[in-house]
Amino acid sequence: MPLVPLTSTRPDSSHKASRKSTASTTLKLFAPVAKLSSIRLILAIAARNGWDIQSFDFNSAYLNSTLDDDEVIYLEQPPDFAEKDPKNYVLRLRKALYGLKQGGRKWYEHLCIALADLGFNRAESDYGVFFAIDANNITVLAIHVDDCAITGSSTPLISEYKRRIGEKYPLTDLGEVSWLLGIKVARDREARTLSLSQHAYIDSILARFNFTDLKPSSIPMDPNLQLTKSQCPTSLADIARMRKIPYREAIGSLMYAAVGTRPDISFAISTLAQFSQNPGWTHWEAVKRVFRYLLGTKNLVLQYGGVQRGLEGYVDADGASQEHRHAITGYVFLVDGGAVSWSSKKQELVTLSTTEAEYVAATHAAKEAMWIRRLLGEVFRPLDGPTTLYSDSQSAIALTKDGQYHARTKHIDIRYHFIRYVVEAGTLRLIYCPTNDMTADTLTKALPSPKVKHFARALGLVTD
Repeated sequence: MPLVPLTSTRPDSSHKASRKSTASTTLKLFAPVAKLSSIRLILAIAARNGWDIQSFDFNSAYLNSTLDDDEVIYLEQPPDFAEKDPKNYVLRLRKALYGLKQGGRKWYEHLCIALADLGFNRAESDYGVFFAIDANNITVLAIHVDDCAITGSSTPLISEYKRRIGEKYPLTDLGEVSWLLGIKVARDREARTLSLSQHAYIDSILARFNFTDLKPSSIPMDPNLQLTKSQCPTSLADIARMRKIPYREAIGSLMYAAVGTRPDISFAISTLAQFSQNPGWTHWEAVKRVFRYLLGTKNLVLQYGGVQRGLEGYVDADGASQEHRHAITGYVFLVDGGAVSWSSKKQELVTLSTTEAEYVAATHAAKEAMWIRRLLGEVFRPLDGPTTLYSDSQSAIALTKDGQYHARTKHIDIRYHFIRYVVEAGTLRLIYCPTNDMTADTLTKALPSPKVKHFARALGLVTD
């Protein structure tokens, strides 16, 4: 039993007050997990090298961690299981429980110690990724709370590490990875390809909102429809009508697909999420269109492999076509033809020109490129040459090399000139790409059906 009865009576109020003040200043609650970008990157590299990828779950993970002596937490005795007078005796918690604020953090700390004892190093670029190097072999472990994926250059070594981890904590060995965080993983070893899909998840959210009978759509968002705040309800009748619509729940459900395996809906979701506070019927119809698009394209899978193109990125900005006048930054990084990291976000400032918007977007993409390079260099090996970043703005590319447009760009904040130092250091290489081939274009605006299909394929989305 993780609960130990106290030998004395219930602590007095002064003790509880002092404990509360101490907890507010020293208690750590954040528990790192492996980023989805890191997991996709590791899976793509494993597919390229033909490595085995296995998975396992820890059983009752939180119960494996113990609280420190200075973490004094008391519980009332369960009504039907009181060992002594419940009015005079309480139980002191010795182990972390599910639902405890610091439960996830305590489990992570204990797991880090256990993995360090086994020879694993924690990646500084992602605290949810661990790796161990034995002679010429490498083993990589990605942890998301209690769900784990392990891969490496030696299959016997993978099995050995799983056995040794199992000696420390009870776990369920799931063998060759097939599902990870609700994402289906499929492999073709001969072609050295790996695909990720969320068929089951998409089916579940379609059924949840009773959208299984909708007519499929070929685009996630209508390029001829401008969504604005003027479409938000103002009358009491319209507001009451929209209260019955599960707008926020639908956006939240779609968001996991957008960050998991479907970058083609990222722009639509980021745009529709801006109206969550007071959505109108037009916004709800736009959400339904995203569901209709997923209904018609749920068989698309995010595929890595087939071609060895290494790490490359695309970045774009749409200017100021939105009502809020902020440009939209869109970037995507691909490994072997499949997207591993992408983003579609509103820029934090109002830019004064297309060049400035593209320049700011390139700076954000450069930060992501540096993080990916650092993760690759730390876990696997450093990249030999610069990473290629494609942009469809020749003026923005020129601005990264010198200040020849000083009269028009002298107001740009110095932090956005960070990309100049990255380019000068040889970490990044910006190359012009025509707009028709700019993969990140689908992350910045709504497009017609032919372009949606073209860029979905460019992102690595293929039919299963």
